[in-house]
Amino acid sequence: MPTEVILPKVDMDMATGQISRWFAEEGAKVKKGDVLFEIETDKAAMEIDAPASGTLRNVTGKERVDIPVGEPVAWIYADDEVYAPISPLRGEMRAKPTEGGAVPPTSQSVAPPSGLPAISPTRGEISQSQGPARATPLARRLAREANLDLSAIAGSGPRGRVVRADVEAAAAAKDAAASAQPAAEIPAGAPSAPAPAPKPMSDDQVLKLFAEGSYELAPHDNMRKTIARRLVEAKSTIPHFYLTLDCELDALLALRTQLNAAAPMRKTDKGEAPAYKLSVNDMVIKAMAMALMAVPDANASWTDSAMVKHKHADVGVAVSIPGGLITPIIRHADEKTLSVISNEMKDLASRARSRKLKPEEYQGGTTAVSNLGMFGIKDFAAVINPPHATILAVGAGEERAVVKKGEIRIATVMSVTLSTDHRAVDGALGAELLGAFKRMIENPMGMLV
Repeated sequence: MPTEVILPKVDMDMATGQISRWFAEEGAKVKKGDVLFEIETDKAAMEIDAPASGTLRNVTGKERVDIPVGEPVAWIYADDEVYAPISPLRGEMRAKPTEGGAVPPTSQSVAPPSGLPAISPTRGEISQSQGPARATPLARRLAREANLDLSAIAGSGPRGRVVRADVEAAAAAKDAAASAQPAAEIPAGAPSAPAPAPKPMSDDQVLKLFAEGSYELAPHDNMRKTIARRLVEAKSTIPHFYLTLDCELDALLALRTQLNAAAPMRKTDKGEAPAYKLSVNDMVIKAMAMALMAVPDANASWTDSAMVKHKHADVGVAVSIPGGLITPIIRHADEKTLSVISNEMKDLASRARSRKLKPEEYQGGTTAVSNLGMFGIKDFAAVINPPHATILAVGAGEERAVVKKGEIRIATVMSVTLSTDHRAVDGALGAELLGAFKRMIENPMGMLV
């Protein structure tokens, strides 16, 4: 039996993926472990190896097309197996998804490669009823927002898959049934249903506001779609609370200069270079990690059933990359030296920009730091990235007039804003955490012991 090559799930939140390029063509001889294709997710690009040796056939996964996780994209035939071409219809279905990632329904049976059973739409629907509802990611989201049971919706997609049109039809039927309910059936004094959340403007509504020919459309890639979805979820589901204070940086800048000057030299391909070069952001990461350990109740994540109390400070750091951003994580930052944090951060940022991070290098974490100081931003408030309960927004260090003991003097001051999940971190607790961070920044020698 030929070996099926599927689009694997390489990210916790991944529902669909795109093949950015194939390294092997139809009919090519491949060995187990050879790189077959590269997947582009919302956060990284990953190379996928061949699961078996043989001849690559029936390459149905097209480049730059959204493909559901688990869908076959090709088959590998052993040398002694008879090759059976797929139905042209199947290739067309794979290559031309409709809106929402669905595939146009068909009444014909789909002919898989030789040695595999044929699946008709009827059989697909029968097997679908025996397990979780099959649906496109868009259909699942729409059903969740409309509070609809996916298993009760008849799918019109391939093998009974529920698509966007099915959910919209079910939602319309539900609204019609609700509006047709006689007033007599509603008990007197019953509380009115909460108003539905406002819906964003549709694409057509937005485009009608601009003259034709005055714009061009740049389709969203997976990264931008995921960023938009997660930001809306974060701001809609997490009660944000903000705390801002100023930190004096003069002692930290002096220590940084002294430590960088003392860095030993090492040989590299480009000649001798210092073993490390600390940045202010490296010291901010360390200070945030130590502040979390000093205020352990703030080193937490919210779940509906319990508060997750973390034993270490894993600090995510927002890194801007083409088309979006990603948050690689410095694990156990509270236990690492400044030089280790600095070198690790440079490596993670470099691989993040080339989309070569592994999922475990950007998933999870207990807090995050977002620094826009290098762009001259004085202060801002960042959006919390679940499952974190806090994120620190760091502004630029600038000379300001400060008053000490009745005298005015010049100091280098940095404004920071802590965004907290008010379910997990209350105002007083957040203030305690930010105060601990300020002490670390203004007394940086404490980060060396």
